[in-house]
Amino acid sequence: MNVELRAVTVPLRGPFGAAHGPVTARELLLLALHDEPSGVTGWGEAAPLPSYDGVSGEEVRAALRDCVEPLRVAELGSAADPAARAALLAECAARARLPQALAAIDLALHDLAGRAAGRPVWSLVADSAGVPAPIAVNWTISAPDRAGAAREASFAREHGFTTVKLKVGTGDDAGRLAAVRAAGGPGLAIRLDANGAWRPVEAARWLEVLAPAGVELCEEPVAGVAAIESLAASAPVPVAIDESAADPAALARRRCRAICLKISRCGGIAGLLSDARRARALGYEVYLASTLDGPLGIAAALHAAAVVAPDRPCGLATLALFAERPDPLAPSGGAIPVPSAPGLGDGLEAWYA
Repeated sequence: MNVELRAVTVPLRGPFGAAHGPVTARELLLLALHDEPSGVTGWGEAAPLPSYDGVSGEEVRAALRDCVEPLRVAELGSAADPAARAALLAECAARARLPQALAAIDLALHDLAGRAAGRPVWSLVADSAGVPAPIAVNWTISAPDRAGAAREASFAREHGFTTVKLKVGTGDDAGRLAAVRAAGGPGLAIRLDANGAWRPVEAARWLEVLAPAGVELCEEPVAGVAAIESLAASAPVPVAIDESAADPAALARRRCRAICLKISRCGGIAGLLSDARRARALGYEVYLASTLDGPLGIAAALHAAAVVAPDRPCGLATLALFAERPDPLAPSGGAIPVPSAPGLGDGLEAWYA
């Protein structure tokens, strides 16, 4: 197969505030695997976010270069056959070592297999012909001020979202939460995301302060598996593990109520489905989110979600945060349809031009 890799930097509509620092643009890496005999191309995406996962685009590029040789000698059958695809992914995982790089390869191989078979990826991995229901998603509030947060909460409610996510640990947490609750009304579920910013004592105090406003759950209130488990035992709201889900200890036993899984951090669709099965066996509630992925990453998460059947709305309605780009997977009524075209979906690679 021919292997091509290129980087694209896409600005956001405005700074996306989080405890790990504001994000103003995303560098995404587009991987193309072209099978010359069939003329079929599979597309994948790597979405490292240095401030979030500590992995740079250059590190991912280097990891992907280490995988070029096995991908070049691979044939279409290696993508189409599940056992052969798993073996190729295992070889690439040993070479790349970074899940963000492996995710790009996994997505491209699944896309290639689906396009060759004329079937959407969800039907390949689930071996099902039934059309999946749209995936319920939350709206992420990016405004750093009360008025902006209130406007976004009103927008979410008016457009059918049942859940919003509010970043905390960034300043004026109580004020912004109160504004979101007032604008969203009592029926809107509010999810908090601290990105591990709080210390354990601080997290316990803040959750006590914020809980009366009505909180669905709090993602990663503190950093680290052990600290999350200790806090979750007495927290007044349900706790979900997010960044720390990358730690193997997170799946050694159940640490809290829920776990948030991401295509990029799990190494692609295959890795996410494996982690979801293990998490469910331990008793976690499972849902998915993005790391400000492009449409290939979001589409991959939707295909995976069709198999996982998430327990809570997923954080996948993030393409609207990008400037100068249309949203090819726009939500409607608080849900996003799973792509039905072959592979990951039609024309998604054009977004990266």
